[in-house]
Amino acid sequence: MPMNMRVPYSYGWMAAAAITTSSGVAWSLVPTPALIVTHNHQAHKSIMMCARRKRDAVSLMMSVVPKKEEEISSVSVPFFASQKKKSKGTSSAQQLHANTINSINGSSGRTSQEISNELSRGITLDGGPVIDFASVKDSTSRAERALAEARKTYEASLDGSNNLDTTSVSLSLGGGRLMGINDEVVAEVGNEIGIFVDEYVDKASGEDAYALVQKCARYLRSKASPGTFPQFLKEEETGNIEFTTEEISRFDRLLARAYEESGIVTSAFAKTFYLGTQVLPEPAMKAIWAVYVWCRRTDEIVDAPRPSAQDPNAEMLTDLSQWEIRLERLFDRGQVLDVLDLPLLDCKVKYPKLPITPFSDMIRGMLMDIPGLGQERYDTWDELHLYCYRVAGTVGLMSMPVFGCAPGYTDEMAKEPALSLGVAFQITNILRDVGEDAAKRGRVYLPQRDMERFGVTEQQIFNQIVDDNYINLMKFEIARARMYYARALRGVPMLRPESRLPVQLSLDAYGKILDKIEENKYDSLTKRAYVGKWEKLAGIPASWYRTLDISKVIPLPEDWEKPSLDDCEKQLKDVLEKTWEAQSNK
Repeated sequence: MPMNMRVPYSYGWMAAAAITTSSGVAWSLVPTPALIVTHNHQAHKSIMMCARRKRDAVSLMMSVVPKKEEEISSVSVPFFASQKKKSKGTSSAQQLHANTINSINGSSGRTSQEISNELSRGITLDGGPVIDFASVKDSTSRAERALAEARKTYEASLDGSNNLDTTSVSLSLGGGRLMGINDEVVAEVGNEIGIFVDEYVDKASGEDAYALVQKCARYLRSKASPGTFPQFLKEEETGNIEFTTEEISRFDRLLARAYEESGIVTSAFAKTFYLGTQVLPEPAMKAIWAVYVWCRRTDEIVDAPRPSAQDPNAEMLTDLSQWEIRLERLFDRGQVLDVLDLPLLDCKVKYPKLPITPFSDMIRGMLMDIPGLGQERYDTWDELHLYCYRVAGTVGLMSMPVFGCAPGYTDEMAKEPALSLGVAFQITNILRDVGEDAAKRGRVYLPQRDMERFGVTEQQIFNQIVDDNYINLMKFEIARARMYYARALRGVPMLRPESRLPVQLSLDAYGKILDKIEENKYDSLTKRAYVGKWEKLAGIPASWYRTLDISKVIPLPEDWEKPSLDDCEKQLKDVLEKTWEAQSNK
């Protein structure tokens, strides 16, 4: 449960401005966030320092640079439809909202229709189409073929029973760990995961943990709207399932514990992300925990050490095949195998539009990182873009049904910002960890053609040499990252008001990592950019204010000098033109 907290008094001027200027509209749209800031004076001082600091000019999206060298066939995703509203006959509050929408769309001097046309053309940084990654299937990669073969072998081992191997689930009393839970997870969390299920088992009736989980799943399926599970079990679809009051109480308590455990896992592995979930309404907060735990378990299945396996990769692919089948069974039939599947099933029941595609695509993203099977290098931005989508952009699509859209917006409009959110975060991770990835993993994620363009070699990265060429490369990649942040930022007003703050918090906090790289003089080879806990907390009030409609009319001082989209495109082009000019003069 989120703690009951309030905005520090030092930020009362923000609330006053919101109330006075918008005649109460801002407060009706966005509730005061739950905040944890105990050192008010320090937080206020930090915010004012940030407000005085001039930010560099590259921060938006949609730049056009020269001819794209490779293309990926794709479907263009429309992002912004015209949102202009007539002012005649509207109240001052309605007019403010209309002006806000127009200011969002027209912040670069473009009309909303021009923005819509531009996005429908599908311009990206390399001049190619906006990729609807749900339509991209890299079926020819070595890792994809290996997974397909492993799945075929695993399905054959089921002997036509069409039932997954429940022995690997280890749910019986005294059994082992759940799939995707290993020593590292237990050590990070501080206790065993999932064993609480035994507390709810009716031992007197001979029930075991697996049977209890199946009963609870049946109860959850009974609450689903028609068509939620296309392959719903026939006997459940046509019959009236009845549960006693005692059974329902037991199932509800079991589910609540499963959600609680999911929150504990989320907090242990993603503290900043967990903090962001605390400002969501409780149902949405728990749903995001459920999604995160599934992602965490997928990652652990891929990365878990297998010291006793004769062929660790083969064993991993078999486990991943079973995991993928489990995912399909959950979405198609509402079928689960262990207690930590229950929150995701409940999430699917409550949010029927939750799609399976981003979950499946994340599995393929994990495959891209497997040594010997995955992709060791990325030749073009399009290749890295696909990787960023699969391992991070997918999370945005998973979250969309939970966050929901504000009136006047559709899922189709919000899809592109949701994709861009994860892509921006993953680019930031890559830029922050260039040196660490090279030294510890022997990997270079930066696009090879970008490195060639700026005269940076792999050997230079492995030798940790930061020269003008590397600095220019980092400036270019940071500019690209900020464009994706801006793309995602345009989607914040599309969300339901109560869902905006976590997204804005994440955008602001992660975006500061790029600032830190710049403060480190673009040295991401020997230094790791880091944003401290108190700096993150100090930024919460500003992030909250940015979610209010009034912030588009009266921006924060630190936002006054943010460049227009045209300015950003021009600056990015200038970086490239200077590089090409320098190369041509050699």
